[in-house]
Amino acid sequence: MTAYLLDTCTFIWLCAESERLSQEAKRAIDAADASLFLSDASVLEITLKWSAGKLDLPDPPRHWIEAQTTAWALNVQPVDRAAIYRAAELPLHHRDPFDRLLVAAALNLNATILTPDKAIHQYPVSYRW
Repeated sequence: MTAYLLDTCTFIWLCAESERLSQEAKRAIDAADASLFLSDASVLEITLKWSAGKLDLPDPPRHWIEAQTTAWALNVQPVDRAAIYRAAELPLHHRDPFDRLLVAAALNLNATILTPDKAIHQYPVSYRW
């Protein structure tokens, strides 16, 4: 089974603006053997952006994220210490701590990250877009 970790923007676009997803990302998400993961790092990022007024959601994150996680049958990927340590050990191609945690989580999961972020593409992580 192929494991895919959704970048935060990929998750948001999947749920609310699917036209922004690349055809390759859509194929990966729709694959019969795909196992999709949402990191708690993305949950934190969405929650912080929403509370700062930088992200508009139809419902508060607590409800919207959980409903979307269920609707898309996403697996939850907790942020654990292994990912935190690994994120700190990565080269500084990307300064965003959320994206660095996503890279570390994908590496630890041996998952492909679905992201358009070119800075993430610089890491030794499998990615698709």
